[in-house]
Amino acid sequence: MNLHNLKPAEGSVKSGKRIARGEGSGKGGTATRGHNGQKARSGYSRKIGFEGGQMPLQRRVPKFGFTNINRKEYVGINLDKLQELVDNGRITDTVNMEVLIENRLARKNELIKILGRGELKAKLNITIHKYTATAKAAIEAAGGEAVTL
Repeated sequence: MNLHNLKPAEGSVKSGKRIARGEGSGKGGTATRGHNGQKARSGYSRKIGFEGGQMPLQRRVPKFGFTNINRKEYVGINLDKLQELVDNGRITDTVNMEVLIENRLARKNELIKILGRGELKAKLNITIHKYTATAKAAIEAAGGEAVTL
């Protein structure tokens, strides 16, 4: 070990200059903040969607309609999808939330509605939140049972 190959311990020397520590540091004066604009002030934080004083997009676009905060959102599953799962051997005779979750047709907190597109040949006992009238009729016509949760 000689003087020419001495190095400080790793992590002990910070890289980069310390700003706003006097003119002699090379980063004094305006401290990399430019000259006297709004962004040069302490405590400045730009609001989300701020466009420099121009009317922001969310205020320019017209609003209309109504959003019901109590709306229940259902995930629709058609009869042809259930028949496809029966044909592939992924469901046998009962369909409930657990079966739909493991087949990735729904998530555990979602509400399910069986819709009437397609035809159902298999006899299925289905226990789900809601059915359309055509879906319920098709399930019962195939010899199955439609139970509402």
